[in-house]
Amino acid sequence: MVNLSESFNKMKAYLAMIGLQFGYAGMYIISLVSLKGGFSHWILVVYRHIVASLVFCPFAYFLEKKTRPKMTKSIFLKIMLLAFLEPVLDQNMYYLGMEYTSATFASATVNVLPAITFIMAVVFRLEKVNLKKVQSLAKVIGTVITVMGAMLMTLYKGPVVDILWYSHGSGHKAAAAVDSDQHWVTGTVMLLSCIVGWSAFFIVQNKTLEEYPAELSLSSLVCVMGVVEGGIVALIMERRKSAWAIGFDSRLLAAAYSGIVCSGIAYYMQSVVNKSRGPVFVTAFSPLSMIITAVLGAIVLSEQVHLGSLIGAGIIVVGLYSVVWGKSRERSAAESDNKQSYINDDQLPVSDMKTSDQIDHQTTSKSLHAAEP
Repeated sequence: MVNLSESFNKMKAYLAMIGLQFGYAGMYIISLVSLKGGFSHWILVVYRHIVASLVFCPFAYFLEKKTRPKMTKSIFLKIMLLAFLEPVLDQNMYYLGMEYTSATFASATVNVLPAITFIMAVVFRLEKVNLKKVQSLAKVIGTVITVMGAMLMTLYKGPVVDILWYSHGSGHKAAAAVDSDQHWVTGTVMLLSCIVGWSAFFIVQNKTLEEYPAELSLSSLVCVMGVVEGGIVALIMERRKSAWAIGFDSRLLAAAYSGIVCSGIAYYMQSVVNKSRGPVFVTAFSPLSMIITAVLGAIVLSEQVHLGSLIGAGIIVVGLYSVVWGKSRERSAAESDNKQSYINDDQLPVSDMKTSDQIDHQTTSKSLHAAEP
C-alpha cells in the first residue's frame, strides 16, 4: 500500500496535466459551436470568468482563509498582468484564430507553447541549460524540433486527410475550407500571439506564487480581474446590446464549461504543478489535446484535417517529448543529489559527536590525573 501511495503521488502531476488536456479538447469543440452560432468571443471570455469567479471564490475564501498571504501592491499588479495575459489577450486571440482556421489547427498550434515557454523560462532563469549534460541538450534539441514542426504546420497545409471513414467532404466542409483559406494567415498570426501571451502567463504565474503561495486564491483573483479587464475590452469591441443575450443554449454551455473546467480548475491545477515542477512541465502535455480535438472535430464538426498539420504535429510531438525526457532526467538527478546531500549531512553530526565525546573523555581523564596527589 505504501508503494502504491508513493507511485500515485509521483504520478499526480502527470495525471493532472493529462486530464486537463481532455478538458481543453472539449472546450475547443463546444466554444467553436457557440462561436459559429453567432456568440461574440469578447463576451464569451467575460461570461466564462464570471462563472469561474462565482464557483471558485467561495472555496478560495474559506479554504485558504488562514493561509492566504497579505495582499501587497506588487502582488496586485502581478494579478492584473496575469488577468490581461490569459483571460484577455490569450483567450480572445485564440478564439479569433480558431474562427479563422479550425478547432483542430488551433489546438495543433498550441503545441508550440512548450517551446516558447522553455525559451522564456531560460531568459528569466527558471530553467538552467548546460550543453555538457545530456538532459539539457535534450531540452534544447527538443525545443528546436518543436519550432520546426510548428513552422511546417503553419506554412504547409497539404491535401485533406480523412482520419475517419465518414469524414469525407460535404458542401459544408468545402465552404468552410474556402473561408479558412482566405483567413488562414491572419488566424495563424493571432494564434501565435495567443501562444506568446499564454507562455508569459505561466512565467509570471511562477513568479507570483513565490510571493503569494495560495493557489486557489490566486486562481480566483485572476478570474475576477479577468471579468473586469475582459468586460472593459468587450464593451469597447462589442457595441450591440443583443450580443450579450444568453439563454439555455450552446452559449450558456460554452460559458459554463470553459469557466469551470478551463478557467477555474485549470488555473488552480496549473498553479499547483507550476509551483512544484515549473512552467515547462505544465505546458509539455499540450500535444495530447491536439489528438483528442482532431478526433472530436472530425466526429462532431466534420472538420478537415490537412496533411501539413499531421506531419508538423508529429514532428512537434517528437520534439516535445525530448524536452519532457530532459526534464525528467533533471528531476531525477536533482533528487539523487539531494538524497546524497542529506545522507552526508546526516553522517557528519554523528562523526562530530564521536569526536566531541572523545575530546570530553580525554579532557576529563586529564583533569582527574591532574587532581591526584
